Amino acid sequence: MALMVMLVLSMFAEVFINSRALLVYYNGSLWFPTYSSMIPGRVFDLNYEYETNYRALKTKFKEDGQGNFVIMPPVPFNPYENDLKENSYPPFPPSFSERHFMGTDNVGRDILARLVYGFRTAMIFSVVLLLLNYAVGISFGCVMGYFGGKFDLLFQRILEIWSNIPFLYVVIIVSSVMVPSFMVLLLIMAFFGWINMTWVMRTMTYKEKEREYVLAARSLGASHFRIIFRHIIPNTISVIVTYAPFAISGGIVALTSLDYLGFGLPAPTPSWGELLQQGWTNMSAWWISASVVSALVLTLMTVTFTGEGIREAFDPKMYSFYE
Repeated sequence: MALMVMLVLSMFAEVFINSRALLVYYNGSLWFPTYSSMIPGRVFDLNYEYETNYRALKTKFKEDGQGNFVIMPPVPFNPYENDLKENSYPPFPPSFSERHFMGTDNVGRDILARLVYGFRTAMIFSVVLLLLNYAVGISFGCVMGYFGGKFDLLFQRILEIWSNIPFLYVVIIVSSVMVPSFMVLLLIMAFFGWINMTWVMRTMTYKEKEREYVLAARSLGASHFRIIFRHIIPNTISVIVTYAPFAISGGIVALTSLDYLGFGLPAPTPSWGELLQQGWTNMSAWWISASVVSALVLTLMTVTFTGEGIREAFDPKMYSFYE
């Protein structure tokens, strides 16, 4: 439940953490800038063509006293915005009066905004990575376990060679040649991440293919494709679902580690690893490292407990009774 709340809040983070206003009332008209296109300042009688500064607009409306108003999100900053002060250098400590509830980083960006948007990036990355790994790993694992023989031996040798390729070296080489984008990192990690699921599904398929329902389907003339994807895989769903939360937590840790080492997502993408790096290089700004470590621990604990709950829900021994 807690994980679902975190996911929903992060998916609609623009409503709670954003430099764009939720609602602008101006001369009898309503504007909803949050999910709309860029609204230039001239629309609200400001002397510029770039996007409206809604915090300044809110102050202006209050001073004018003509009934116009602006409703801002609770945290009126986006994760890319630098909020600097005269005669002072960031990072700035937490301040409720300035709406920086967790302070700012080394360049004046709101930490809470970068944490929430970084969580969304990490979760999307991990879920897509999970789907790619499962699609390849389950397919190859089932085929290896079902056909066995020389086919299985050949793919075992391929997997052993594949698993010995140093993942980090590949990332370093790619990062030296090009800027690793979201899709590039995703493909590199999926290139190596499907092997573990392949071994698991190979073992489960060896076990399941000797059961009576598979023998019955084979005697009725069912094709190999139908037996694998309509009989064996549905009967191993408990293993597949049980591994999912732990694979997601592994994806979060992997992305955070790469960002921390400087081989992850390019700047200025919100990233927990980049915040960890800032906290390490600037230990006096305790709020940076404290906030990201707390968020990381909370997320991993929530995902792990969710995985334990799913494992217990699909564990037949939990609901077996002997008379």
